[in-house]
Amino acid sequence: MSVLFTIFWIAVAVVAAMALGWLFRWAAVAASRGEARRALKTAPLAASFGMLVILIYVVVALFAPLIAPYAEREVVGAQFLPWDATHPLGTDNLGRDMLSRLVYGARNTVGIAFATTALAFFAGSFLGLLAAAVGGWLDQVLSRLVDILMAIPALIFSLLLLTIFGTSIVTLVLVIATIDATRVFRLARSVAQNIVVMDYIEAARLRGEGLIRLIFREILPNALAPLVAEFGLRFCFVFLAISALSFLGVGIQPPTADWGSMVRENATLITFGDVTPLLPAGAIALLTVAVNFVVDWQLHRASGLKE
Repeated sequence: MSVLFTIFWIAVAVVAAMALGWLFRWAAVAASRGEARRALKTAPLAASFGMLVILIYVVVALFAPLIAPYAEREVVGAQFLPWDATHPLGTDNLGRDMLSRLVYGARNTVGIAFATTALAFFAGSFLGLLAAAVGGWLDQVLSRLVDILMAIPALIFSLLLLTIFGTSIVTLVLVIATIDATRVFRLARSVAQNIVVMDYIEAARLRGEGLIRLIFREILPNALAPLVAEFGLRFCFVFLAISALSFLGVGIQPPTADWGSMVRENATLITFGDVTPLLPAGAIALLTVAVNFVVDWQLHRASGLKE
């Protein structure tokens, strides 16, 4: 019976997600115009649901102080209070409201992950396009340096650097961005190498266009589709990396609300059958799945394949 009960609720969740995705697509198509409208009309329900989830996370992150019933660091009761009308998700190991911490965690975890991904993506993309456009010794030096960094396991390398340089948010962002930029570099360089041999690139060189103009006006627009899809994938990996480091105690430091550290701080409740520590883990998993739905759709569009 328990297996059938689980299957039933999974089926209900899938149907509800499809219905929400359909409603969001209908509303988005009605509110959009031009190329965006045509793209949204062909979006699968999974991608529509993913965009809805991402939108909800963005709204929660931006308006966390208005949504959360208590302050991020406010102690409002005893430790590990059960769920009730006053504290819908109970309290944590210090007596702080779990719902408020979960809401503020969206701002901190997602915001820091987005900033880290943007930094890694800009640095990796620019260096990758530069290496492909210039070639020669610059390409060899950058590629070998990236090979060395990629040979070291990312999590171990992150732990080592954070142990050496400290665990401030700035250090966390710089360390993870540096490590993740190597992956972006490899993709950008690979895509750009297929572009720089085209005739229109040679024509641009003969016109006397400078290197920076050549990269941003000729190469980047033609490499944008796979890079945009890669941005979504990189965000997922960075998001999970920050959560993992916070769970290990070297990521976002207390008392800042963070989903990874929230799982660690309240893990003892799992022993007593309380699912509260699984809520921040579920928030991490849901956003990761949602972003992947949208990325898969964008990759399909970029490939030029038809349904």
